Amino acid sequence: MGPEEPEDNITYMDASLYKAAAEGNIEVFNNKRGLQLESLKTPNHDNLLHVNLATQENAVWLFDSVHSFFKLFPVEYVIFHRYLSIFITMIKREKRSDFIEQILSKCPSLLLQTNAKGQTPLHVAARYGHSAIVKLLIKFCAKARDGDLEKLGMDQVNAVREMLRITDQESNMALHEAARCGNVEVAKALLEFEDPDFPYSANKKQETPLYIAARRRGSGRLLTLLLDKFKSTGHGGPHGRTALHAAAMAGDAEAIRIILEKKGNLTKERDEDGHTPFHIMLHTWVIDYQLWKNC
Repeated sequence: MGPEEPEDNITYMDASLYKAAAEGNIEVFNNKRGLQLESLKTPNHDNLLHVNLATQENAVWLFDSVHSFFKLFPVEYVIFHRYLSIFITMIKREKRSDFIEQILSKCPSLLLQTNAKGQTPLHVAARYGHSAIVKLLIKFCAKARDGDLEKLGMDQVNAVREMLRITDQESNMALHEAARCGNVEVAKALLEFEDPDFPYSANKKQETPLYIAARRRGSGRLLTLLLDKFKSTGHGGPHGRTALHAAAMAGDAEAIRIILEKKGNLTKERDEDGHTPFHIMLHTWVIDYQLWKNC
């Protein structure tokens, strides 16, 4: 985790600057001369990148202005809503990328700044599933010429790995956040330059990225990626549980199958209560059956 900035070097951003950062309005920062971007923070020590990345995509103003008309025509409304959502997402994604890129060009030091929780902008981008931004942050960290990440030298790769491995106050790396989000594209971007032998350790809750992913239903592709990428993937969780315990508790048959194929030895692991994953599977299926029977 990077060093915290001294309070004397912090300028708390006012409402107009916060709004501009959240909306990705680069013109405000281009027009205000003398701003020390590296010192602009919220009370939680979020910098401009943290604020922008934590702001959810929200362009309902366009939809709200016309949706009442289209609701009169159900079929047309469904088609309109689908394509408008895609269009809005594309515009917002492009605008966010442009804002992040311009801000980093003005102040590269924002890339590794941490907030009050010890989180870098990469943590936040991974948490909210911004795969394009994760790639952009990696590009800036590597100082890749023309954005070319195919031919990085070892110094550049090591710089990227150092950023990837920064832990927050809960000992979460960006991959922990990606696993929690369940976004496969984010995880791919984070793992592209990682050492296959690197042991992703557990956070303060004793959760490894694999355990977090296994706990989330429908994360089969993510589990496959994690298990294929690393030679010795950490699989532990709290209370002596493993990723297989987590998949069993989630009742996710696909996740159970994937873990068994890659980590068949986990079947005999017992948690603190002496339960194997099989005990949990059986217990979960019995409860599901009883609920179904009572419906």
